[in-house]
Amino acid sequence: MIYPKKINANRGEMITKIAIISSVLVAIILIIINKLTTPQIHWAAIANSGIIYIWIVVIYSVNKNVNIAGHVTVQTIAISALTVFIDYKLGFRGWSLSISIPIIIIVANLAMLILTIVSHKKYLRYAIYQLIILIFSILPIIFITEKLVTNPILGIIATGVSIINLLITVCLSAKDLKETIIRKFHI
Repeated sequence: MIYPKKINANRGEMITKIAIISSVLVAIILIIINKLTTPQIHWAAIANSGIIYIWIVVIYSVNKNVNIAGHVTVQTIAISALTVFIDYKLGFRGWSLSISIPIIIIVANLAMLILTIVSHKKYLRYAIYQLIILIFSILPIIFITEKLVTNPILGIIATGVSIINLLITVCLSAKDLKETIIRKFHI
């Protein structure tokens, strides 16, 4: 069996620098094309936000000590911010608040539930991240109370799914969870 050659650190850094420079050049070219062709529509900002999002994902994923639950949490927050930005650039019709963010929260909770079930011995590692996602899932309720969304059903479902998911984790690890919260938050 032939294994691929391992890229040394210097070569890896060089590839990263080339990729960053290429991304910046592509972003600049997109802005120039946007200004020359359709200056009234800011599509280059949407494309460039996608480039920034990809770099957030790559940088976070390259980290060798990435906890999968932490990765899910970062992705939840990053993609939510990206969808709000895209919605804003397209004239802010509110779809990011009423549809996108609740769906992202539901998917994140399902991913966390699967992680909890699959690695039942490590459920405590995921509890803090589930708590963070639960706090993040309060956003749809805030959007509903502030009348920022027209259809509150998905927001209510997303918050309910987060609460149920956290309750399942608490039931699995009540004693260990309490000790971890005390240790992590220095209570």
